[in-house]
Amino acid sequence: MPSPSTLSASSESPPDKQRTVLLDVAFLRLWTGATASGLATWALPFVLGLAVLDRTLTATGLGLLLAARTVGFLAAVPVAGVLADRHSRRRVVLWAGLASAAAAPVLAAGLDRSVLLMATAAAVAGAGQGACRPAYQALTAEVVDADRRQQANAAMTLSVRVTTLVGPSLAALLAVFLDIWALLVGIGLLWLVAACVPGRGKPSVAGRDDPEPSATKGGTSFVAEFTEGVREARRHPWFLAGLGALTAVIATGYSATGVALPLVSRDEYGTEVVLAGAMTAYTAGALAGALLIARWRPRSPGWSALAGLAAYGLAPLSLVVPAHPVVVMAAYAVAGVGIELFNVPWFTAAQREVAPDKLARVSSLDFLLSYGLAPLGLALIAPAIDAFGTQPVLVGCAIVCFAAPAGAALVPSARTFSQPPTRDDTP
Repeated sequence: MPSPSTLSASSESPPDKQRTVLLDVAFLRLWTGATASGLATWALPFVLGLAVLDRTLTATGLGLLLAARTVGFLAAVPVAGVLADRHSRRRVVLWAGLASAAAAPVLAAGLDRSVLLMATAAAVAGAGQGACRPAYQALTAEVVDADRRQQANAAMTLSVRVTTLVGPSLAALLAVFLDIWALLVGIGLLWLVAACVPGRGKPSVAGRDDPEPSATKGGTSFVAEFTEGVREARRHPWFLAGLGALTAVIATGYSATGVALPLVSRDEYGTEVVLAGAMTAYTAGALAGALLIARWRPRSPGWSALAGLAAYGLAPLSLVVPAHPVVVMAAYAVAGVGIELFNVPWFTAAQREVAPDKLARVSSLDFLLSYGLAPLGLALIAPAIDAFGTQPVLVGCAIVCFAAPAGAALVPSARTFSQPPTRDDTP
């Protein structure tokens, strides 16, 4: 008999014959919640930065709050992965959003009074954000049919890219009329939308929505359940290879963007225009990539996705020697296209191939490693530049960005991001 993943893949109909996912009310509710959480997530650092300009928060305090939010995020991701597989994914989204919503007015209350109170609230806000990530990923698989998930994931990643631009911009616009306290309360309201608007999915795991889920009846510990998720990830060599490549690219390529691009823009070009132009080009490229992959079905989706991931190497490579600013912006635009050509098939493959009752845990492992190690790359790249110089470090980052996906592509199952049927699965 064919495996479930094979049946799922073979049952997909051509994209032009599918009803668009944007007409699905359940998905629109999920997308609205995810968009609200994205706006709140990207607006918060900008609003806290305005508090520094307003002298109600010090620069040191800002660094502490952002660090506390990151710690909360990383601590919550694995916990949420277990909870979202043990209980209703919808319920995890609800309580995570409510936690972040409650943290926002506490942040406002601590302004110019208690940095410790604000840091605690920032950690709670980060935990809510982190808890939403694997739950939303798994809830998408419950809300959307398999043959429309690539389109759904493209719409979700479009939301992420738009909110990275709109969140800070909207906060800046509202800051003309509102004070910091009101802006923080507004962020809390966005989290309420993220918590309450998404609807319940169609559970694919019997018993998970019961008051006493079967996963907890045996007294299974959190560590044991998370370990089950790790074992499930290990069953998919393409996933481990792709995750390793993604982690390497984020830790090096993203670090080059975060640290080296501002330095090169200042020292080599003498203007912030290159920095702003490159980041805008990257976001525009990502939007274009998401629109493209919503419809495109490559014959070798895994190899195409890894090639897109490798395109991020063009970003640090464009900074190695002085070039016309248009060259830098073009490189970042291509990197933006490539990252979405990877993200959307990557999420779709995980939703298709991973056992449904372990999807949230595997997704949490994805976010924990790929984004969790990003701060380490950011922390190391500046000392590396001081020790070895900007050009050698950028060349090294580019090599890693090219080599890591190429190495992942050598894994046999990486070509399709799916496990080939075993002898027992064939008729």
